Amino acid sequence: MAMRITSQMTARHTIRDLNGDMNTLSAIQRKMSSGKEITRPSDNPYGTSRALALGGEVAGLQQYQRNVDDGTAWLNAADASLSKIGDAVQRVRELLIQSGSDSAGPRAREAAAAEIDQLIETVKQESNVQYAGRFIFSGTATDRTPYTLNGADTYNGNADTIQREIGPGVELDINVGVSPLLGNGQAARDDLLLNTLRDIADDMRSGDGDRLRGTDIVRLDRNFDALNQIRADVGARTNRLEVASGRLAALEENSIELRSQVEDADTVKTLIDYTTQQAAYNMALKAGSAVVQNSLMDFLR
Repeated sequence: MAMRITSQMTARHTIRDLNGDMNTLSAIQRKMSSGKEITRPSDNPYGTSRALALGGEVAGLQQYQRNVDDGTAWLNAADASLSKIGDAVQRVRELLIQSGSDSAGPRAREAAAAEIDQLIETVKQESNVQYAGRFIFSGTATDRTPYTLNGADTYNGNADTIQREIGPGVELDINVGVSPLLGNGQAARDDLLLNTLRDIADDMRSGDGDRLRGTDIVRLDRNFDALNQIRADVGARTNRLEVASGRLAALEENSIELRSQVEDADTVKTLIDYTTQQAAYNMALKAGSAVVQNSLMDFLR
C-alpha cells in the first residue's frame, strides 16, 4: 500500500534533521571552548574511564613526589646539623692536641675545658634542630626536645623511625637516630660522644696528660668515625630520593601526556569540523526553507 507523504511529515523530518545538525554543531562548539575532547561522560564512556584512571595515577605520583620532597628536606636538615656537630668535634680535637702537650699549663687547659663545655652545648643545640616545627632527631617523638640545654645529657626521644612512601610499596626512613652517636652522657658511661667530651673536659681540668694524649683522643676519633658513617648513610638516602624524584617526574610527565591524548581536543581538526558542520547546517537551513513552505491555512486544514 502506498504511503502518502504529507507536508507536516516533511516538516517534522526536516526539523528533526536540523535539530540533529544543531546538536552536532553545539557539541563541536563545546569542544572548541573547553579544549577537551570529552566534555561529559556520555561523549566517550571508555575515554572518560581512561581519563579518570590516568588522573588518579597522576595524583598518586604527585603525592609520592611530595613525600620525596619532604624526605629530602628532612635529610638535608639532618645533614646540615651533623656537619656542624662534626665541626665542633674537630675543634675539640684541636684543643685536645694542644692541651695534651706537657707545655700546656693549667690556665690554658682550663680555658680549653671551658671552650669544650660550650662546644658540648653546641652539639646538644644542633641535635635539637627542627624541620617544619618538628624535632628531627627525636625519633617519632617529634614534639620532644632530644637534649636539654645546660642540663643533663639524657636523650629524651625514642629510637622509632619515620618513613615516607616514595613509590608503590616502597618506603624509606627519613629520620636519623642521634642517640647512638651522642649517647646519655657520663652518667650512662656509654663511651659515646657526650660522655667522651665530658671526660675530656674533666681530664683537662685535672691535668691528666696521659689520658688526653692516649685514650681520650682514641675515643674522640672513634666517635668522629661514627659521625661520618651516619652522614654517609644520610647521603646515600638523599641520593636515593633524588633518583626517585627523577623517576617520578618522568612517570608523571608520561601519564599527563597520555591523559592529554585522551582528553584534549585536536585544535586544528576541531576547527575544521566546526567550519564544515556550520556550512552543512546553513545549507540544510536553506534547503529546509525551500521544502517546507507551509502557510497558516496548511496547518489549520
